[in-house]
Amino acid sequence: MFLYQPSGGYCYNSDSIFLYDFISTFKPKGKLLDVGCGVGIISLLLSRDFPIETTVIDKQEKMLNYAIHNYALNDLNVKSHLGDFVTELVAQERYDYIVSNPPFYDANTTQSEDTHLNIARYAHHLPIESFIRRVKTFLKPKGWFIFCYDARHIDTLLHHLKINGINPQKIQFVHSKLDRESKLVMIAARNNSKSMTQILPPFVVFDEKSVYLPKAQAAFKKANTHSIKGDF
Repeated sequence: MFLYQPSGGYCYNSDSIFLYDFISTFKPKGKLLDVGCGVGIISLLLSRDFPIETTVIDKQEKMLNYAIHNYALNDLNVKSHLGDFVTELVAQERYDYIVSNPPFYDANTTQSEDTHLNIARYAHHLPIESFIRRVKTFLKPKGWFIFCYDARHIDTLLHHLKINGINPQKIQFVHSKLDRESKLVMIAARNNSKSMTQILPPFVVFDEKSVYLPKAQAAFKKANTHSIKGDF
């Protein structure tokens, strides 16, 4: 799959590929919403692989234009919304799947002065408590919310999912190496579910020689993306 990205500024990374791979295990179908879609990488791959009706939303017009272009480039259909998911999305649609690789960098760290990068990276642009509360509004009664986030905020994530009735059913921590702490967690939560939470085996990216392990290699191979840097 070919897709365009900006020549400068924020570009998708391995987090999005690993999240796509994680979501794929649920074999999504029906209506899917990609929140903070960026260039569309996650939902593009899912739309290619599964029978879904896809909608994307991003608050940055530049990124949304890339996503729309990338869907057209790959002969895939998409509905799009420009605006803030929490405060501006007005729709009657309810979704079987809401997916997202949201901004989750801590606002207390040194921030980029580039507005485009700042919005794409830092959590205060999409506060997690407001985000999850809004997700609840747009999920179907048994819909799935599947996303990744900073693993160090797992307590906050689980708290807000639980109080909004979106039960975390599967959790997988991503580790750069086996002996490193996890800095990314992928969560599949289901609306109104009563199932017990399953903690999956860790996803370890590199071996001790910094070579991609088979699971990571398989995710990149399945995604099969070819990125083109360009501005339009």
